[in-house]
This record gives sequence, structure tokens and C-alpha cells, in this order.
Amino acid sequence: MIKQYTVSRDDSCYEAWPDITVNSRGEYICVFTECEHHKTRKNVRLSITKSRDKGITWDKKSAFTDVCEGESTFNNARINMLPDESMVINCDRTVDDGRGGSVQYIWRSYDDGDTWSEPEILDIDGIVPDKYRVLSNGRHIFGVHRRGESGKLEQFGYYSDDCGKNWTEVKIAADERYNLCEVCIVEVEEGCLVAFMRENSNKGIPCLKAISKDYGTTWEGVFETNIDSCHRPVVGFYDNGKLLMTYRFMHGGKGWLGHWTQNLFGAFFTVESALATERKNHRARIFPIAYDRSDVSDTGYSGWACTDKKNFYVVNYLVDDAPKAQIRGYSFSIDDVIVHCD
Repeated sequence: MIKQYTVSRDDSCYEAWPDITVNSRGEYICVFTECEHHKTRKNVRLSITKSRDKGITWDKKSAFTDVCEGESTFNNARINMLPDESMVINCDRTVDDGRGGSVQYIWRSYDDGDTWSEPEILDIDGIVPDKYRVLSNGRHIFGVHRRGESGKLEQFGYYSDDCGKNWTEVKIAADERYNLCEVCIVEVEEGCLVAFMRENSNKGIPCLKAISKDYGTTWEGVFETNIDSCHRPVVGFYDNGKLLMTYRFMHGGKGWLGHWTQNLFGAFFTVESALATERKNHRARIFPIAYDRSDVSDTGYSGWACTDKKNFYVVNYLVDDAPKAQIRGYSFSIDDVIVHCD
């Protein structure tokens, strides 16, 4: 069964939007945002914590950044282990210039997250970045979203072929029917990428996706999956040809906190489904991970890790029994989700 652990709980602040990776020593590292409230981004900073026993216990959190002053605030941080075993944290930060834009901060570690570089600041406008990734050909890539000329949210990607020194913008997806955001880019086959996206019109629209067959240089789509009511998908491989997505289940309708922010779901599916361009050809095994009992519930931004093709650890934020949001961990095996019957 799914087991729950406290990653961080500090009732003096709102802890939210976590992500996780595993370093070369097998330690779990979680980064998240502290603020006054989801609605009120004051006293914002990024914090970090580490577990040495596979997420059962966690160190006391430590500040990763100073508290932001003025209107310039950090938003959603992501963390990832790269193929060379270096680590990256990337986060969007609003710009206090009256235009409402953002820039991207990137920190790097070469000692398993014990120390971090000073940030690289990229003049790239957009929010809620994807994990910073390195593709099989060595290309660096991540995505952000922002509002386009049509007034709809559009999804953009940025790639670098010189290890992050210079970046090229590409439009991953824009569609007048949809507000496209919160991308997760996965290289499902060599050179073939799938960008899974949230649709943000509060209609319970399924996870949407675009497909690239040239390492993210050009993109096709938008295509539907059969994973309904999907917000903030986080997708990755756990075994050969097999993927897991964690996501907020957003069933649509009016309201916000306490109305459609109660459930974190997971979905197992295959590369074949990831590449399907018609909903009817996408197959997924969907299961619940977490439920927020609070009447002002707020949950569903997650990160996850799998180290042995079978056992998973998910980090998520929720209110539940706390006065403000907290970070929880959830561990489970694939055998807790799927029972094989003879």
C-alpha cells in the first residue's frame, strides 16, 4: 500500500510546489517554495531538504535562496540529475519592472548537491519551467509557458547545443482552442520527444501533447491523451518502454481552492501510447496517490523518483491537516497498484 511521510511541515509558512531527484549516493533531494500563501506571494524563498533513508526521514529544511524583496519572487523550482551526474535546479522568477515578465535561474552542483554554484540568469520570459534535461545527442532543453498574442497560453521550449551557453527558442504548441501550459518533455525514443501539457481552461480537458522527431527543433500537435482532467503532468521512465505520470486531477467547474484541488493521481502507460496521435489509441492505468481533506484544499504539483524499476517515491504539497500547505512523500511499489492474476 502507499505509505505517507512528512518531508517538511512548517506551520508558519506555505510550503508548496516540490520536486525531487536522487543523487549518485542514493540520497533523495527535494526542493520547494516557501511563501505566505498560494494567493499571496510574499516572503518567498526556495528551500531544500535531503533524505538518506529513501524518504522515511528528512533533514530539517535549509534556505536555498534569500527571501525575495519587492515584487520579484521565485515561483516553481525543479531539480534533476544529469547524465554526467551533475545536478541542476532551475526556477522562474518574476521581474520587478512593471511588465509582469519572468527570467530563469539555473544553479548547478558537481558534488551530489552538497554545494551549488551562483545562479545563471537567462533572459527567458515564462513560468513553471520543466525539468532541465540533457537529450541523447547532448542537447540541453527545458520549457516554459506564457501568454501569446492570441491571449491564450502557449508553450515554448528552449534548447542549447553548447551546454547551456546559448539558447534557441522554439514554439512547442499553440492552439486557439486551448490554454497550454506546465509542459513536461520526455525523450521517449532517440531524437523523439513528447511534450505533455496541462490545459488551463477549467473544463477538465485531458492531458494534451505535442511530438518532435528531431530532438525538439520542430513540433507537431496538439494531440489528446486519454488521461482526463490533467494539471501539471510529471512524466518519466521507470523501466524500458514504460512511463509514469503524476498529475493533479482537475475535474472542471467554478471555484479554485477546495473545489478542484483535492486529488493527486498517477498513470502508467507505454511509449506506444505516448506516441499515439489519437485518443482512442492511448492506454493508461490510472490510480490515486493523495487526497487533500482540507476545505481549502490545495494540492497536485509533484515530483517523483524511481531507482529500481519497481519502487517509487513521490513528493507533493497539500494542506490537509495543516493550517498552511506542507510537503509530503509517498512511497509505493508497482505491485501496490497492479496485481497480476493467473
